[in-house]
Amino acid sequence: MSGGHFEYQQYRIEDIAAEIEELIKSNNDERKDEFGYTRGRNYPPEIIEKFKEAQHTLRQAAEMAQRVDWLVSGDDGEESFLRRWQKEVRPYYSLTETTKQNEN
Repeated sequence: MSGGHFEYQQYRIEDIAAEIEELIKSNNDERKDEFGYTRGRNYPPEIIEKFKEAQHTLRQAAEMAQRVDWLVSGDDGEESFLRRWQKEVRPYYSLTETTKQNEN
């Protein structure tokens, strides 16, 4: 069946996370683009930290959607869904929990 319940939109979520990752990497890039503007946006560190959190959460959401997609599409059974969730989704919680603890 190969998934498809969500019409593979979970990959769009991953694309957004990748775009945010590129914004993080290029933040301090002083090179000019084809229009003469500096490529980097020079956001302050506290903004970049929020970008990192967003990227992390979006990747987690994409993985969650993938796991649900495979279950409802019949690619995974309930046991393999739970096993994959623990193995592939659960590791994402660590950064989210750490970030929330640091904010308090």
